[in-house]
Amino acid sequence: MRIGIIGAGNIGGNLTQRFAALGHEVSVANSRGPETLAELAQETGASAVPATEAAKGADVVVVTIPEKNVPKLPAGILDGLALGAVVIDTGNYYPQQRDGRIEDLENGTPESLWVAGQLGHAVVKAFNGIYASHLLTEGKPAGSPGRIALPVAGDDASAKAVVIDLLDQLGFDGVDAGGLEDSWRQQPGTPVYGADLDADGVKRALAEANPERPAEFRAEQQ
Repeated sequence: MRIGIIGAGNIGGNLTQRFAALGHEVSVANSRGPETLAELAQETGASAVPATEAAKGADVVVVTIPEKNVPKLPAGILDGLALGAVVIDTGNYYPQQRDGRIEDLENGTPESLWVAGQLGHAVVKAFNGIYASHLLTEGKPAGSPGRIALPVAGDDASAKAVVIDLLDQLGFDGVDAGGLEDSWRQQPGTPVYGADLDADGVKRALAEANPERPAEFRAEQQ
């Protein structure tokens, strides 16, 4: 599978490593240019490319950048996707810690629904609630006791199935978390976020989520 990764931070870098090790053809990009990713490319066998090239011919694209930078992505960032390609959004809104105030998110728009609007392309929300290091260390074979499960939200069942299959390859269970309108259930501050639960635990945590964003994940009052 051809996988493009836009963003080479902790999640993006570790997914580059894991997907390449699994035999996928990985292209990785960041905002600073491919020359800054030479070491990652050498270590993993991935191709470092300009951001505008990451999606070309890709079956899956992972967008893993700060929310504040999503509107700054180059026009046509997803041009050239393979037919039926799946776009994964791993992002989280951290207004106090990083992103500043994003009005739509403060007013209740689920983060990944907002990202989809910014990109002009449907997305699947996944990988947003796992510690990046656990992508390297915590994967287990299918059926293993205590195998970590991750929620997967999106409006296209076939796209979610692709993501759940990739999770399985990485050593994690995927739990269908409904559509993007319900993806707030896995945002920061919800019971499932960062919890390392098994599949049954993820389902319970999603059901227990409260739509009100916790104070620490809202912009400070001006």
